[in-house]
Amino acid sequence: MKKLGEIMDFKITNSFSRENLNYENGTVKNIHYGDIHTKFQALFDIRNEVVPFINEDINIRRISEDNFCKEGDIIFADASEDLEDVGKSIEVINLNDVRLLSGLHTLLARPKENVFHLGFNAYLFKSNRVRTQIQRESQGTKVLSINVGRISKIELSFPAVKEQQKIASFLSLIDERIQTQIKIIEQLETLIKGLSEKLFSQEIRFKGFTEKWTEKKLGKLATFYSGGTPLTSKKEYFDGNIPFIRSGEINSNVTEQFINELGLKNSSAKMVEVGDILYALYGATSGEVAISKINGAINQAVLCIKSQQNHYFIYSYLFHKKEHIINKYLQGGQGNLSADIVKQIELPIPPLEEQTIIANFLSAIDTKIQTEKNILEKYQSQKQYLLQNLFI
Repeated sequence: MKKLGEIMDFKITNSFSRENLNYENGTVKNIHYGDIHTKFQALFDIRNEVVPFINEDINIRRISEDNFCKEGDIIFADASEDLEDVGKSIEVINLNDVRLLSGLHTLLARPKENVFHLGFNAYLFKSNRVRTQIQRESQGTKVLSINVGRISKIELSFPAVKEQQKIASFLSLIDERIQTQIKIIEQLETLIKGLSEKLFSQEIRFKGFTEKWTEKKLGKLATFYSGGTPLTSKKEYFDGNIPFIRSGEINSNVTEQFINELGLKNSSAKMVEVGDILYALYGATSGEVAISKINGAINQAVLCIKSQQNHYFIYSYLFHKKEHIINKYLQGGQGNLSADIVKQIELPIPPLEEQTIIANFLSAIDTKIQTEKNILEKYQSQKQYLLQNLFI
């Protein structure tokens, strides 16, 4: 058990902004704190990461060689709007002879020799025990930050180097499997996107179907209704077992709130069934679409669509054409949709038999994607469990 400041030295970082960086040419690369939050893997191997160069017109000759990154260095993002991310870190495990600096809103820590095995700290600093200490030492209101003095106080518990090697090797294998799983999902999502484009544009057709498709407005193909919210002051309305589906929950099989029959009767909330098409009208989820996984009640931000056409065919079109629909029907970048707008959406409609075959085909790929996502969640849960229990 040691305090971080006892076993690591901090080096000087720079404050170059995004305007001082580029992705095309240069001799020195630079770590920006935003990339630690959003892009870089905890085990930072420069061969696998896209890192910007410092613009060649920036004078870096006065920067001491000792302040350039070395393998084994830990780089912290010292600022974040989110408590979960403040002090988020990466460990440099391979530089491949690239010259690299640590930049804006970062802290560069260099462990003393022979204390840590390369790769161990990437996981040590993601453990609950260390993350909790960093969060406790952070300061600020809207933007949280941590400095060298405060992060130096945190206590690190670690075993001998030989055991560190075992732990790092084991966790890195799980990380590799997680990355492989992410690639599998990305490839399947690319596949279904490309096939959907070709199917809905009729660039490809299933054998035996030659009949011309017709263009119809969704309002001519379906019936629509949205719901409402029981009075929140009536707490007794929310003491029930009817799932209350809000716009951010249309893809879920669980809801945060439940209402009872009394709440349903005394509000404009309306029931939907498994298999109904749910369309989010308002806010950040505007334009999201789902096939309901549960029987429940919807609020005013959710539109239920019922049709004699194949539900999955209509869902697939609305899902894969979301960006096109938003750009065409939300004139002027308006943030909310309405039932009247959704009714104006034009769909290419084949005969019902062809709809069913297309829907079954796309559904099979969707099911495969969900299966792979479930596998990914299991690996991620396994890793989280190990991070909680290997580091005590």
